[in-house]
Amino acid sequence: MGKKRIMVVDDNPDVLISIKEGLTTLDENIEVIPVENGEECLKLLEERRIKPDLIILDIMLPGMSGWEVYNQIKEREEWEKIPIIFLTARTDPTAREVGSFLGEDYIEKPFDARDLKARIDRILARR
Repeated sequence: MGKKRIMVVDDNPDVLISIKEGLTTLDENIEVIPVENGEECLKLLEERRIKPDLIILDIMLPGMSGWEVYNQIKEREEWEKIPIIFLTARTDPTAREVGSFLGEDYIEKPFDARDLKARIDRILARR
């Protein structure tokens, strides 16, 4: 497998930077595509035909929530197999339960880059 393309959807620029820095420092074969909101994520998937190997998705986004973005991705045949990890500051049991059920994984902020990479590797190895 060549470069692993990871799309990260989060409205906090610091989170985008720390995930990009963390993952690319740990693995030079990871390419991080930072996206600031759900609409942008769907637009990139649509227009550029970028097919990320995995999407890390914040739940609390301005405009369209992470849940809505997830639903729109899973409704499309060409995108439905893209694994999604929810990354969120929400730690309530409902979000944890729904996120763990829907997504491939559910990670609460603050996160550890090594742990995040290990989870990504595990998910991609199953594909």
